[in-house]
Amino acid sequence: MKTIQRSLVGLFAASLASIFVSTSDAAPYQKGDIKLQSIGPLATGPDGVLFVSDPKAASIIAIKTAAKATDNSSGNFKVEGLNAKVAAVLGASVDQVRIIDLAVDTSLQLAYLSVIRGQGANANAVVVSVRPSGKIRVLSLKNVQHAVAKLPNAPADQETVQGRRRRNQRMESITDIAFVNGKVIVAGLSNEEFSSTLRIIPFPFEGSLKRTGVRIFHGAHGRYETSSPIRTFVSYDIAGDPHILAAYTCTPLVKIPMMELKPGSNVVGETIAELGNRNRPIDMIVYKKDGKEYLLMANSSRGVMKITTEKLGNYKGITEKVSGGGTKGLPYETVSDWTQVYQLAELDSQHALVVRGADGDNLNLEAVRLP
Repeated sequence: MKTIQRSLVGLFAASLASIFVSTSDAAPYQKGDIKLQSIGPLATGPDGVLFVSDPKAASIIAIKTAAKATDNSSGNFKVEGLNAKVAAVLGASVDQVRIIDLAVDTSLQLAYLSVIRGQGANANAVVVSVRPSGKIRVLSLKNVQHAVAKLPNAPADQETVQGRRRRNQRMESITDIAFVNGKVIVAGLSNEEFSSTLRIIPFPFEGSLKRTGVRIFHGAHGRYETSSPIRTFVSYDIAGDPHILAAYTCTPLVKIPMMELKPGSNVVGETIAELGNRNRPIDMIVYKKDGKEYLLMANSSRGVMKITTEKLGNYKGITEKVSGGGTKGLPYETVSDWTQVYQLAELDSQHALVVRGADGDNLNLEAVRLP
């Protein structure tokens, strides 16, 4: 979820580019305090811009961080006991700190974490930066240059009971974000009939923020769905055409042509893989190794999947139920030595940066060579 460009996507088609061309320098920044109601996915942009999502407020905030490049060599990134060190910086106990997301400014070799400190009504949303040296700083939200994009038609901010679970759909108004070729792409839910949505927001923030509703066939469930949010996505060119590759809970992998993401419309995504039920995708990146391109996906219960993109456009859409928690379509291999990966981001052409489990309840932040 998290780099300047989260894939090797080429330029958008000229029609989209002509609508949305601009630079971060022209962004309508204002100087003042940022008050976060919640915190979710992060993404990095050009010139040290950090995009912070606030799902409860249904907002994306672009912050000019003025961050500087690190002196450390690429790939030399390991912070042991990350959760304890973040807790110490925040003056909290480890059990009061929860890491929500990881993003990396690859040009600066600087990591950002979205963090919740505390629980319930006393919880606070925080962003911290982490350098390869292990230095952790809280990103100041006081009197900073920032710009805000408010998402219309967000779900109501209220809890509902579904079976034994309580759910507030407003907290899924933003489930993933990425900055791609001058646009901020936002996945999440709306309050409309096709509640699963994608939004392409021009940066600087201006113009229409209408969503595109997304309908997919969910192989494990054996039906078409419009209300399950995308959990993570990347942008990728298939046969020269820009696409979104989106992963959902339990676990369809779907391709969506970028040109069909027209504000106010609905689109049907093509399910090219069913990767197994009882699983939640966490993060995806695209990378190149030995002249071939791969998709790498971290998951809650099915490990880290490595998927070749070589014949990505050749797989027919899945339109029938996949029984017994099985898999179908695009094949994958499990990266067996990448265990307990809770967050995944691109670091450079040879490394990913991961938050992974260590001894006991410890978490480490470390660079790992791409498989």
